[in-house]
Amino acid sequence: MTTIAHDIKDVRLKEKGVIRTEWALREMPVLRHLMQRYADEKPLQGIHVSGCLHITTETANLARTLKMMGADLVLCASNPLSTQDDVAAALVHHYAIPTFAIKGEDTQTYYQHINAALDHRPQLTMDDGADLVSELHKSRQDLLANMIGGTEETTTGVIRLRAMAGDRALQFPVIAVNDAMTKHLFDNRYGTGQSTLDGIIRATNILLASKVFTVVGYGWCGRGIAMRAKGHGAQVVVCEVEPLRALEAAMDGYQVMPLQQAAAISDFIVTATGDKHVVDAAHFKVMKDGCICANSGHFNVEVNIPALESLAVSKKRWREYVDEYTLPDNRRICLLAEGRLVNLSAAEGHPATVMDMSFANQVLAIDYLVSQQKTLSNDVHSMPKYLDEEVAKLKLHTMGVAIDTLTDEQQTYLTTWQEGT
Repeated sequence: MTTIAHDIKDVRLKEKGVIRTEWALREMPVLRHLMQRYADEKPLQGIHVSGCLHITTETANLARTLKMMGADLVLCASNPLSTQDDVAAALVHHYAIPTFAIKGEDTQTYYQHINAALDHRPQLTMDDGADLVSELHKSRQDLLANMIGGTEETTTGVIRLRAMAGDRALQFPVIAVNDAMTKHLFDNRYGTGQSTLDGIIRATNILLASKVFTVVGYGWCGRGIAMRAKGHGAQVVVCEVEPLRALEAAMDGYQVMPLQQAAAISDFIVTATGDKHVVDAAHFKVMKDGCICANSGHFNVEVNIPALESLAVSKKRWREYVDEYTLPDNRRICLLAEGRLVNLSAAEGHPATVMDMSFANQVLAIDYLVSQQKTLSNDVHSMPKYLDEEVAKLKLHTMGVAIDTLTDEQQTYLTTWQEGT
């Protein structure tokens, strides 16, 4: 029996978790490269790291890399429904990494697990939604003096952290890994696009071809979802509040309209905004009978679930991740995965190939924070461009893709102004 601190569902799942984690690593060549690079250097030797992340096979490989770098690491779940229980078991009993995560944990347990990660007295935090940093600032301020910095993986988390920084509440520097080009251009677009459709199809087993599929929010996640839904033959509608993004969606060939209008014709509505109550009572009141709502944003607030509950006269669970609400006029509205991020709750999250780049950014950002101790302001910082480009170069190399380089003449031309037509 292990003496590693933990709170997981079932230790008997550990072998399955190991096999799936090793399978994911096969699709993560950049992370494998960084494992080899840092195995001898150990830049995180003795440094306490707490991570509030989705406990998946890809995250397990990130954790293994950090441990090889010398980190004293503890993990907790960043979402109550995204934990893969077999991976949690493998992390504790095979990789000896303290882990606090159980799929389906209630809110009380969720915050107990966050505080268990904070009990580790971290010097570095890794967040997927900023809950760890938020709890640290609200309830565990005694730990702030020990902090070197943190990283944030999600759009939602970066929004929260920038709000903290704007209020001058943020007490240590955080790297917005989400804003790295090799993260949001690929993870958010291709990862979220594929995994969201995967979650919806697994949850419902409904054909998407010919269906009206509404995507709320046309950021990089929304772009990816719309692109993949179109590939399945759906009639894609996009709802936006930002005129430039709405214009881009229209130019990309999608119908663009207000959600109040789209709700009446949609077979599927998927949110990807990072905001609250995007699908609200007014939309439920006009929603097409049988409409299926899902959320691909980080928190389960994008769909106003309390409003839906108050409008409904009955509720029935048809499938594991499908709850149907019946309204007084007998219209039925289905909600997937309790409004939590459908790609990780009803499926397995992003493919390892794209998480390879995202987690390579995490590793390099953590190394950068340690190297820059006491020099960065208490703010949200962009990923340094040279590190972003390093991830791209490594990924291209592992894909067997070669690119051109500028000649001296070309480089000079691009950096001077004297030469004209």
